[in-house]
Amino acid sequence: MNYSRQREIILNTLKEYVVHPTAESLYSKIKEKDPKISLATLYRNLNQLADNGIIKKIDGLEDSAHYDHNTGEHYHFICKKCKRVFDVKPDVAPDLIRKTEDSTGFLIENHDVVFSGVCKDCRESVSN
Repeated sequence: MNYSRQREIILNTLKEYVVHPTAESLYSKIKEKDPKISLATLYRNLNQLADNGIIKKIDGLEDSAHYDHNTGEHYHFICKKCKRVFDVKPDVAPDLIRKTEDSTGFLIENHDVVFSGVCKDCRESVSN
């Protein structure tokens, strides 16, 4: 993947803005740094970064995908109320890949685990 100043700005902003943003919310942050960048350029670069394994694209929350700079092994939890995306450490389900391969005979090359429900903050706001 060739160097691009715009791609560098996108990646750095994603690393600074660690809330698993959508392209649209990331775009508003990037426009502050590079007012000339277009939304189409942002989408093209996000897709290239995700296709090359530099970032993760998280689908399944709403119409818009969310993006994550953390490509290390971890899962996600998506709150149905506030729409925030949280990282979940993989040790909540130790050996998930191996156990799945052993029980199914599949060869897992890639995986995304996404939990959905209501986050702790939203649960507490309902009970108060």
